[in-house]
Amino acid sequence: MPSLIDLRRRIRAVTNTEKITKAMKTVSASKLRRAQERILGARPFAREMQRVLYGLSTGIDVVAHPLLAPPDPGSSAPALLVVITADKGLCGGFNSALLRRATAYVQDADNEVALALIGRKGRDFFRRRKMDVRYEEVNIFNDLRYSHAQAVAEMAIQQFTGNQVSSVHLLYNEFKSVIQQDVVVEQLLPIPRLAPSEDDGEVLAEYLFEPSSDQIFQTLLPRHVEVQIFRALLESAAAEHAARMTAMDAATRNAGDMIDSLTLHMNKVRQATITRELIEVVSGAQAL
Repeated sequence: MPSLIDLRRRIRAVTNTEKITKAMKTVSASKLRRAQERILGARPFAREMQRVLYGLSTGIDVVAHPLLAPPDPGSSAPALLVVITADKGLCGGFNSALLRRATAYVQDADNEVALALIGRKGRDFFRRRKMDVRYEEVNIFNDLRYSHAQAVAEMAIQQFTGNQVSSVHLLYNEFKSVIQQDVVVEQLLPIPRLAPSEDDGEVLAEYLFEPSSDQIFQTLLPRHVEVQIFRALLESAAAEHAARMTAMDAATRNAGDMIDSLTLHMNKVRQATITRELIEVVSGAQAL
């Protein structure tokens, strides 16, 4: 049976842990509000850009553009998977779900898969497995900017247009709510030409191009890639803070339950010790 000193030490240690997890929950909640505002502002722009891109490309022969051209079926180039993980842990199953999905994607792919890793957790995980890593970037989520998305987009476009990869996909956690984050795999390159939903009831407009459509697409398509990557980074940042806030809230509650249990056990031990000492005093008095 542990002594009173040991129990007091354990209670003090768990109390300190509870203070840390509670502080981390507060910090994550504050960061989540800012990250949520950014992603809610970025989503409409990204969707509208996709809609405008489809409207512009409808009826125009832009298949020759390298970012829209389908991959060559006979190409031996690997696919590129951009994996966006967190730089830190203590966020529940946020990173483990991503890494499981990425591992399954690599194992189930028909061709070879190269990786572009954003986030320390993904980099460390795949570095130990000797994978074909084409790009690494860590410590960007503390101060996430559009320039980070531009750097990733430039790398992806160079790899794709240089026929070094056959396609580019994004794998990240999409922010749904504080308690729900979904792992998503999206095709980035070649840019999918998606029709608007039938529920939209929208009639696509006819466009007059000035300057020429080729010049417009030379600027618009790379910008579209940058916007989609930036949206994925913002989604991942918001999902990470939500997952960490939820995990730290659960840890704080568990620490509180453990403190209550240890305190109850300590009181029982102390009561038993006092009772034993009283019995010894009474027995000694009777012996005299």
